[in-house]
Amino acid sequence: MIKNKSIYILGIESSCDDTSAAVICNGKILSNVVATQEIHAKYGGVVPELASRAHQQNIVPVIQQAIQQANIDKKDLNAIAFTRGPGLMGSLLVGSSFAKSISLALNIPLIAINHMQGHVLAHFIDDEKQQKPPFPFLCLTISGGHTQIVKISSYFNMEILGETLDDAVGEAFDKSAKILGLPYPGGPLIDKHAKTGNPKAFKFTKPKVDALNFSFSGLKTAILYFIQKKTKENPHFIKENLDDICASIQYTIVEILFDKLKKAVNETGIKHVAIAGGVSANSEIRLVLKSYEEKLGWTTYIPKFEYTTDNAGMIAIVGYLKYLENTFLNQKTITTARLKVTEN
Repeated sequence: MIKNKSIYILGIESSCDDTSAAVICNGKILSNVVATQEIHAKYGGVVPELASRAHQQNIVPVIQQAIQQANIDKKDLNAIAFTRGPGLMGSLLVGSSFAKSISLALNIPLIAINHMQGHVLAHFIDDEKQQKPPFPFLCLTISGGHTQIVKISSYFNMEILGETLDDAVGEAFDKSAKILGLPYPGGPLIDKHAKTGNPKAFKFTKPKVDALNFSFSGLKTAILYFIQKKTKENPHFIKENLDDICASIQYTIVEILFDKLKKAVNETGIKHVAIAGGVSANSEIRLVLKSYEEKLGWTTYIPKFEYTTDNAGMIAIVGYLKYLENTFLNQKTITTARLKVTEN
C-alpha cells in the first residue's frame, strides 16, 4: 500500500456517447471534463458509428482541458486509467487506444476499469458534499443499460443480488418518452413533467418477477398499448394529459425499483443503501430513497449529480484505488462490450 505521496491519476471514459477525462489526486477530483454528443438527439438514440467518430474528435481537447484545469503537467501523472467495458465497442476502442498511447509516451502504468464499478465506487470520491458508505452496503445501480442490486463487501468484492431480465430502467424511461413524442434523451423530460402531474392518474400493472430481479419490457408494451388506445379515442390525449402520464409512468417505475430494494434490505439485513448510475439523477428516486431514512431506518448515500451520468471522475477514483493495490495491466489489455460489475 502506497501512502504519504501525491498520486495523480488521469481517468478516461468513452463507453457510450460522452467523452470525458478527469484528474484525481489521492482520491480528490481536480478536474472532470465531459463533452456530450448532441448529434444523437435527432436519431432518438445513440448511433454507435457516430459516437466513435465524435470520441475521436473530442478526446484530445477533453484530455488537454482536464490536465489544464487540474493545474498540473502531464509529467506529474502516475498512471492512466481507462474504461475497458462494458459499452459500445467502437467508443471503448477510442478511449483505450489513447490511454495506451499516453501510457507508453509517459512510461507510466495502465489501469483498466470496469465502467459499472466506476458508478458504484464514485461514492468514494473524496468530496465533502457526499458521504462515503461503510462496507457492506447495497447499491441500486440504474442506468440506460443496467438495473442491478449489488452487495458491496469491499472495493472489489461485489455480488449481484438481482438484475434486469430484459430491458434496463433507463431504457424504459427513454422508450416511454419516445412513445409520448418527447425528444431523446427522454428520461429527464419525464422527470420534469412528472413534477406537476398526478402520479396516480393512470395505473400501469407492475410485472411479477421472481427473487430480486427486474423486468421492464412488459411495462413498456403496456404503456405503448395504453397510449395507442387513448389517442385513438382522443387525438389530443397526450398533449392534454402529458404531466399526469409522465407522473404515472415514473411512479410505477420507482415503485418497481423500491419494492425490490426493500426486499433486498429485508433479506440481507443491510441498511446502508446507495444509488448509482445515470438514472440515479432522477429527482423522485432521490426523494423516495431519502424518505426511507426516517420511514425504514436506512442510512442512504446519494451521489452528486456530476458523478451519476457517465464521467471520468468515477473512472479516476477506481484507478486510484487500483493503483494503491498495484493492480496494473499491460498494453495487450483488450476492451470488451460486455462486463459484469463483479469482473475486474
